[in-house]
Amino acid sequence: SIIDLMEKEEIPLPLTQVSGSDKGINLLTAHGSKGLEFEYVFFAGCNANSWEKKRKPAGGYSLPDTIFSSEPRQRDEEELRRLFYVALTRAEQHLFISYSRFRSDGRELEPSMFIAEIQDLHPELQTVPVTLSDEDITRFASLQFTRVAPEIEKLEREYIGRLLEKFAMNVTALNNYLKCPLEFYFRNLVRIPSPKNEATEFGSSVHYALEQLFRKMSSRDGDGISSGQGQFPSKEEFVADFEWYMKRHRESFTKEQFERRMDYGREVLENYYDKYVNTFNKIVAIERNIRNVVVKGVPLKGKLDKLEFDGKNVVVVDYKTGDPDKAMAKLKPPHEKDPNGGDYWRQAVFYKILVDNYAVRDWKVVNTEFDFIEPDKKKNYRKEKVLITPADITTVTEQIATTWEKIQAHDFYTGCGKEDCHWCNFVKDNKLTVALHEIEEEEAEDL
Repeated sequence: SIIDLMEKEEIPLPLTQVSGSDKGINLLTAHGSKGLEFEYVFFAGCNANSWEKKRKPAGGYSLPDTIFSSEPRQRDEEELRRLFYVALTRAEQHLFISYSRFRSDGRELEPSMFIAEIQDLHPELQTVPVTLSDEDITRFASLQFTRVAPEIEKLEREYIGRLLEKFAMNVTALNNYLKCPLEFYFRNLVRIPSPKNEATEFGSSVHYALEQLFRKMSSRDGDGISSGQGQFPSKEEFVADFEWYMKRHRESFTKEQFERRMDYGREVLENYYDKYVNTFNKIVAIERNIRNVVVKGVPLKGKLDKLEFDGKNVVVVDYKTGDPDKAMAKLKPPHEKDPNGGDYWRQAVFYKILVDNYAVRDWKVVNTEFDFIEPDKKKNYRKEKVLITPADITTVTEQIATTWEKIQAHDFYTGCGKEDCHWCNFVKDNKLTVALHEIEEEEAEDL
């Protein structure tokens, strides 16, 4: 509880972590080296284009020349000379000053004027040309900071094969694999336990209340579809279902979290009820499980929050908790920065593919609607519709087929290599990695 409060108020917990080696190298700028001393200092990049002839960024504010006695250029040179001196005096015993003779395209480079000044004062100092061998250059290139994807140990193939025999693709597994194959492996295949938290349990409470709202309204026919003749329960009963679920799972909250989420949930659901209760489509199917759908040889399944009917035409409704504004990026189709498209967009298209190919019923999805139960910052309740094109269906069908082939080939032991990937960092931090693979940017985007 204390840690959650500190995190909310952005209060840091101080940690001093000391590690290192006497053979290590500190990479510092001249500014960053102030106040430090080292036995060896390698002062690199002492070319004119990095010092006195370096281009300055346009814009900014310059102090009037009249308040200084020297010319602006002289002031700039003097500032640079002092900074150069700071870098030189970081060395306790050994100092190496280096500069490049040529650019990578063969054009000659000029050393900084400060090197000439040093040589004028100390003519005994000699310039020593340094030439690197092809082998050294190759070894250096292999040490460059490239994105690497961790690989974990492969489990017994027969055991994984048994897990895959029962596997059918749902949209969560598809999204997880496209984000990171390791996430799919841990969450959807071996299914390691994940802890409950405040946000997910609150979302489950809201979903339960909405499910009960429509179930109590329904006088369903044999297909599990309401006739549209029933009446919704009262607002008080709707909120009471939410409270019951929250109390049933109160172990997932601290005392403060429980009270805060209770008050917030009551307010949100009361306003939601008032806004929509008179306009809801009553011909619906709730929490519909759809299985045994096969598309391009891939078995698909899904559990849909709500299906709204107009004859055979269907609107798939998925409830979402959380900030609607933060979800907008997930609704975008494929684009340059996200060639696979957002998770919610893919979910919408996946549901249409699933329902349209559901042979048991002759249903056709018109669109998918994401119903945001929490209001945005302007206190507006929003429903975002995703209109699905034939091109969208082709794209997601191809994603499904390609991902299925990779899963069946057991291609899920190597992660995505993204710096912020929880699962890649999980296997690194817990020393589960058996290999690291360099990953090109194009490959990373494909993953």
